[in-house]
Amino acid sequence: MIGLPKSTEFNRRIPKQKFYENISVSPTLKRVFIDQIKVIYWRNKVAATTMNLAAGDTVTELEVFEIKLNGQQLDESVLRQIDKEIPYHILFLLEYDGKYQAWTAYKEAAASGSNAFKVGTYYHTDWLPEDELPLKVEGLSVDKVYENFVRQIAGDALRAEDGKTESLKESVERDTRRQELEKQIAALQTKVRKEKQLNKQVQLNAELKKLKKELEGIVG
Repeated sequence: MIGLPKSTEFNRRIPKQKFYENISVSPTLKRVFIDQIKVIYWRNKVAATTMNLAAGDTVTELEVFEIKLNGQQLDESVLRQIDKEIPYHILFLLEYDGKYQAWTAYKEAAASGSNAFKVGTYYHTDWLPEDELPLKVEGLSVDKVYENFVRQIAGDALRAEDGKTESLKESVERDTRRQELEKQIAALQTKVRKEKQLNKQVQLNAELKKLKKELEGIVG
């Protein structure tokens, strides 16, 4: 898929119940797996052993999963559950009615040092024909191929300012902070509108100004 070489093809169907048999999965999440997903395929494995790439320092393998859906919506908690179960980085290709969405999260090894991963913000494309997905294999190592896939999917959200070099981790942290600030600003603006006392309005507006200044520094 997505122009990956034949050497990476895996094409194994994964029973979806594998991901919700876990005792810790809530009945609600189990229902989502059953209702929203038709079938899951493990399509490709990108690694130094399957492609002409240097081994990654942080990404040992990148798996490509195709998830065929019953409708256009998939609850993000499903992807998070799969990402928690699989100790590798994953690129998800959701398919419905012949169109695709590419999804991935910034995923890094947890501080515990075990096989556990910390799964961050998910990024995704619009619904597109497969050959129009903005995904190109770029980079000489598995780390770089993964990083470029994340950046291609996220688009402007992870684009650094002109002339500035950022690691993927730094770009994701900056974008996460941007999202937090936007939520805080929206909540404060609602509070200001509802506040009747002038002195409290002044206090809230001062806080609002400070958050907006920080946001300007992030988005440039």
